[in-house]
Amino acid sequence: MGTQAPTDDNYNRAEIDEKLAKQKKIDEWLPITGSRNAKWWYSAFHNVTAMVGAGVLSLPYAMSNLGWGPGVVILVLSWIITLYTLWQMVEMHEMVPGKRFDRYHELGQYAFGEKLGLYIVVPQQLIVEVGVDIVYMVTGGKSLQKVHKSLCSDCKNIKLTYFIMIFASVHFVLSHLPNFNSISGVSLAAAVMSLSYSTIAWAASVDKGVVENVSYDYRSKTTSGNVLNFFTALGDVAFAYAGHNVVLEIQATIPSTPEKPSKGPMWRGVIVAYIVVALCYFPVALVGYYIFGKSVDDNILLSLEKPNWLIAMANMFVVIHVIGSYQIYAMPVFDMIETVLVKKLNFKPTRTLRFITRNIYVAPLHNVACHLQAKEVQLVLVVQLYLHLSWCSFDDSSTYRRIENDHHSSQDLQILQLSPSPPFPKKDTRLLQDASQKRKKENEAVDDDDGELI
Repeated sequence: MGTQAPTDDNYNRAEIDEKLAKQKKIDEWLPITGSRNAKWWYSAFHNVTAMVGAGVLSLPYAMSNLGWGPGVVILVLSWIITLYTLWQMVEMHEMVPGKRFDRYHELGQYAFGEKLGLYIVVPQQLIVEVGVDIVYMVTGGKSLQKVHKSLCSDCKNIKLTYFIMIFASVHFVLSHLPNFNSISGVSLAAAVMSLSYSTIAWAASVDKGVVENVSYDYRSKTTSGNVLNFFTALGDVAFAYAGHNVVLEIQATIPSTPEKPSKGPMWRGVIVAYIVVALCYFPVALVGYYIFGKSVDDNILLSLEKPNWLIAMANMFVVIHVIGSYQIYAMPVFDMIETVLVKKLNFKPTRTLRFITRNIYVAPLHNVACHLQAKEVQLVLVVQLYLHLSWCSFDDSSTYRRIENDHHSSQDLQILQLSPSPPFPKKDTRLLQDASQKRKKENEAVDDDDGELI
């Protein structure tokens, strides 16, 4: 009795089983789908870390541009609208039976098609996530610099670039954590820190008391200035309520069955997260504006000034928070890069591959952050000059105060103290030319000295 020859169906079934096994192995290696044992409270502090950033410290400044009535309405509406849209994302994660949209581009592909979905979603998501990581790298460096200045005001000033390097060095280590659940401890610490420095901001303001001659009038004395400030404040509030672009990836870490879908524990965590968001945002925005009025700085910690140890502590909390936020936003990018390498380019999913790709991601972002903080003065100056020439009534005092706080050594800033009322005066142009000629002569003198030494 002979053996039965294998049929084409058996070959096809074996091939399908092999592909499924390979796909499962890859999914278990990728950062988003590598671990699906998260609890509902993971969702809570991941969402807090993703949403509550250093932008909360600028909410009193936004209130000073919005005013009491519009400011309170916009804060409340933003809280309600973002909660509703987040609920929609949670529901859409498993809206197709038997399928989970673990990544934003998968949901986009379902809505717009395989190729068009990628073209629409991926560029926007990368811009947001990479951009936020760059901003957080600069923010972390600036906060470290403020800690140094607060604790050692008599010490020699250290360039912001070095503090950004210190901040980046942390991520050269943390970025090698394999998946979302592995950064849960970092994310929890970041969520606690966000609540802590928010509490310090409004509690220290209450302790300081209402400043003398407080005013709640609009900052600018002109209509055009108030309109521009109003839209700037809307941007500040929108930035503070950001964080939805990692919701699907967070929910992907929660286990799901037909009887107990992941949207249940995810939504429970979201509710807790939004309670924490309210406890952070509303007291800081309302108390900060009530205490300082329109004189509040774009970072309320700058308005507090003293005690130094408290300001240093709050800025250190900001550093710890943005470390966790950086990892939350970086993890989906790691997943995209590693998915392309393993699924499209057929690299083997190894630790070496992960080590190389993640270092390649962190290093260029560090360089961009260092160059960004050096070039931002020139960028802001150009924008301010253009606005000054176009709208002579533009109130630019707050922006220059912000630049001076971060860049004390800039000689041009001492010259370009533009008056908000008249057009760009000729004497300022002559001063700028004289300063340029003076620097040119100083450089020539330095070159001559170098020549003599040689």
